[in-house]
Amino acid sequence: MKETDMIRSENARATGTLTRRGFTCLLAFTLAAGLSALSPTDASAQASATAQKIADHFASVKTMMGEFVQFGPRGEQAGGKFYINRPGKIRFNYEDPSPMRVIADGKSVVIGNRKLKTWDIYPLSKTPLNLLLGNQIDLSTKMVRNVKEEADLTTIVLGDKSMFGDSTITMMFDPKTYDLRQWTITDAQGKDTSVMIFNVKTGVSLDDKVFSIPYEEIRNRGSK
Repeated sequence: MKETDMIRSENARATGTLTRRGFTCLLAFTLAAGLSALSPTDASAQASATAQKIADHFASVKTMMGEFVQFGPRGEQAGGKFYINRPGKIRFNYEDPSPMRVIADGKSVVIGNRKLKTWDIYPLSKTPLNLLLGNQIDLSTKMVRNVKEEADLTTIVLGDKSMFGDSTITMMFDPKTYDLRQWTITDAQGKDTSVMIFNVKTGVSLDDKVFSIPYEEIRNRGSK
């Protein structure tokens, strides 16, 4: 058995439902408004120049930090602080009593449980979070599932069926300031987990250590 498979199988037993559901259950918020069932081609055609400007603005923000509130598919709620360093890096520090932490270093995403001292590790490229953290969001590509523009909200739904199956990530922006308000990851079973962000600061200096993954600890845990 591969090392990462050993880690995943052990931690799945140790962390229970949260881990078995995997990464998609860690980040989301149930959408209040239903989105029309457009094909990727139709959605891309509807993406206006304004929507692309919003996506370009978000992708141009290289560093970001702030506070978040996360809502899970069963109504569970958690909060804490988050850090983003584009491309590919993110960290969530959950407030007590949650023992969870999430780190992406540009290559991998890990979910750690400080209380149980367990880890799950995934390739970043295989999670919808990769779309959130990319250097570019091109609304003319096939990964665009839907674009919905309203007076107070612009919603962009992204997914790549060849990589993520039916999982998608939905990003919601303020159409006036272009600021990201929240994002939702929907898993293959249609379960939503969302993150609402606030007190956001951009253009901040972030130490690379913030996004450091303790691979040796993960390997040692997987070999036991």
